[in-house]
Amino acid sequence: MSMSPVYLTEEERVAIEKFAKNGTHNSHLIVRANILLVLDRTGKKDHMRIKRTAEEHGVSRQTVYNIIEDYHNSKDIAEFLSRKVRETPPITPKADGEVEAHIIALACSEAPEGYARWTVRLLADKAVELDFVDSISPATVHRLLKKRNISLT
Repeated sequence: MSMSPVYLTEEERVAIEKFAKNGTHNSHLIVRANILLVLDRTGKKDHMRIKRTAEEHGVSRQTVYNIIEDYHNSKDIAEFLSRKVRETPPITPKADGEVEAHIIALACSEAPEGYARWTVRLLADKAVELDFVDSISPATVHRLLKKRNISLT
């Protein structure tokens, strides 16, 4: 895999060094900054190889390639040094507003026959049985109720 070499300007180098030494940033971003500093070829006759860089920083070679690509695709060094905010979650939530409303209504209703009260497992099973959702874990039901300050006791 051939990739354009990294040539940092003096301003970029200073900004990255300051960022990496500050220590108040996410460790993942500090590692990215340190890798970019190592890969900088400005004023150097020899440079660190991708494989060695990856080994010394405890990342894969693909991660190093991704860092180089991110650097070249960033409009400025500040963008490179910041985390990208996801536009959508990696997995769409199962419990949208309508599902939440059904589960909350169920939790506020009379417990099923033979039970003194609803449990998160009973609610999860009943939500699937009543076709509110195709599947949902008791942990998701618990988070949903906790978020709304609803107690089953």
